[in-house]
Amino acid sequence: MTVLLGLMCQDGVVIGSDSSATFGAGTVSTIEQPVKKISIIENSIIVAGTGQVGLGQRFRTVVQDLWDRHIFSKEKSYIDIGKQLCASGISDFSFTRANQGAYGALVAFPYRDKPYLCELSITDFQPEFKDTNMWYVSMGSGQPITDPFLGLMRRVFWKNTIPRLNEGVFAVSWALEHAIDVNPGGIKGPQQIAVLANSSGNKLAARLLDDSEIAEHLDSVQGAEAHLSKYSEIISGKNTKDAPDLS
Repeated sequence: MTVLLGLMCQDGVVIGSDSSATFGAGTVSTIEQPVKKISIIENSIIVAGTGQVGLGQRFRTVVQDLWDRHIFSKEKSYIDIGKQLCASGISDFSFTRANQGAYGALVAFPYRDKPYLCELSITDFQPEFKDTNMWYVSMGSGQPITDPFLGLMRRVFWKNTIPRLNEGVFAVSWALEHAIDVNPGGIKGPQQIAVLANSSGNKLAARLLDDSEIAEHLDSVQGAEAHLSKYSEIISGKNTKDAPDLS
């Protein structure tokens, strides 16, 4: 059980996840424990996955190998890099006859000084890049919770544009907190959030946010929820100054 979120922002990429892993014997779940679901490769690439843990371990070695062979700089386009991620991952999985639909991933990487966010679907592992038309994605068992939540945030905050990085981290943090609060089981904190953005020297770099940075955004989430709760005074008629005309 998991939830992954990815946002393509004006100035970078944000990827977030919960921290819960479920162990089981056959169809029976046994225990849950916190695990690391987001990996940083060479301070440049973010990899997060949903599905079988073993396939995720193998896919991270696939991405590392592609980096070591300079695929992320040699390919003619970012689309070609996406195809390499897909083909190399499927080739590795098929070596042990892994079932299709057992693993999906989000990968953020730099290419020619620009950040890219690639979704590798859990259904067929085919690459899809996020852009200004569809700039967010969620995966995992929490997707039915986070997709409509992100859709609402897009309509309210970013109708005709995409968020800046700091706004994107806020959106991911809020969506994760919502999923952790209301899910029927298997999605738990603490949140994990990574960003691919310009660092010192104006070079794109990938890193995990520390606990204090995530706590700051969670404070903003609490502030936003408190602000929204005050709207009930308008609806109930307690604050007649700003009450909408319902006649």
